Amino acid sequence: MNQDEILNSKIILFDGVCNLCSWSVSFVVKRDKNRIYKFAWAQSDAGKELLKWCKLPENFLDTVVYIEHGTPYYKSKAALKIASRLSMPWPILSRIGLVLPEMILDSIYDWIARNRYKWFGRTDVCMVSTKDLQSRFL
Repeated sequence: MNQDEILNSKIILFDGVCNLCSWSVSFVVKRDKNRIYKFAWAQSDAGKELLKWCKLPENFLDTVVYIEHGTPYYKSKAALKIASRLSMPWPILSRIGLVLPEMILDSIYDWIARNRYKWFGRTDVCMVSTKDLQSRFL
């Protein structure tokens, strides 16, 4: 990806072998009626390039990374920003979430992230996307 693509896109970067993360992408796709989001597995070449662009280690899988017009967001802030552009009722729920203390939301996020493989499992390979979804992957 070049600088202009990053600055003009809304990109969700996620752990491609995490079942919870893959389910979350499917959840977003179904509610992203305007098809504004692009996706990348953190383990892919594009994902590693984006992680580097965000000044994160190439093997960073601790949180979803959401890049909106060149600005990276992490943890609960990323999730709430993503939800704000989905179909109803998610924009309203995200606004409610934004008034809660980020420290509390991030603590909950971190707890789920630490246990996601144990609770939801993982696969050996990144999720296989549908033909329609493939056009939205970097």
